[in-house]
Amino acid sequence: MIFREKSIKRSFAHIHCMLGRNRLIFIYVMIIPLVIFFFEVHANARGNLPFHEGEKITFQARWGLIPAGESILEVLPSKIVKGVPAYHFSMITETNRYIDLIYKVRERQDSYVDTNLTHTLLYTKQSEGKHPRNVVVNIDWERKTASYNNFGEEMNPVSILPGTFDPLSLIYVIRLHALAEGTVITIPVTDGKTCIPAKAEISRRESIIVSGKQYDAVLVESDLEVLDKDGDGSNLKIWFTADDRKVPIRMQFKRHVIEFTFDIVAKEE
Repeated sequence: MIFREKSIKRSFAHIHCMLGRNRLIFIYVMIIPLVIFFFEVHANARGNLPFHEGEKITFQARWGLIPAGESILEVLPSKIVKGVPAYHFSMITETNRYIDLIYKVRERQDSYVDTNLTHTLLYTKQSEGKHPRNVVVNIDWERKTASYNNFGEEMNPVSILPGTFDPLSLIYVIRLHALAEGTVITIPVTDGKTCIPAKAEISRRESIIVSGKQYDAVLVESDLEVLDKDGDGSNLKIWFTADDRKVPIRMQFKRHVIEFTFDIVAKEE
């Protein structure tokens, strides 16, 4: 009888051991593919985007034929903004000492966009020079409003459209689209003072030489002049490479009567 009880216990122990091994096998069979799937999806999503964290593009600025300074466009490490994971885009622009005598620019823009790339969460701009600014544009998606704050003075909120972006993130959002010649992309844009459905027109595909290198490029034009009611609006022209990366290789900004051209001179990944 005792022998039989021991035999039964050994049988149960054996069954328990087998179940334990089977449980581990089940975990490996079911969980590991899910983990692999997750990383593959994450990698594919990153690979399918035309830009990624760490991309840094340096431009040489000129005013007509005169060297004017430098601008750096960068995708910085992601951040949590208002509890939401966000891409962090930045653009730093500085004129050189010669242009400073005429039109000094020391400007930094920062844009924070949700990682699904559907709308802006926060936009800031600091600048020195003739029109110094310390701007924070807070986006309230529950109320669907944007609030412009400059040196602590806040304007009344303005209503925004679904899927609204800021002027800086517009450069990256355009890269998400198929840039077919003759098409027009409409993207709501706000600077905190107003919100407009900005139109980006894919004007033409052409071969251009930038910084001594020839590119197959697509020209995109957008009229943002109505954004700033104080007269600091801008017309924007960007030449993107005609490939999957759609790298901006030349940008032209018009401020007041002054037009700056930014040509790519370096790109880091």
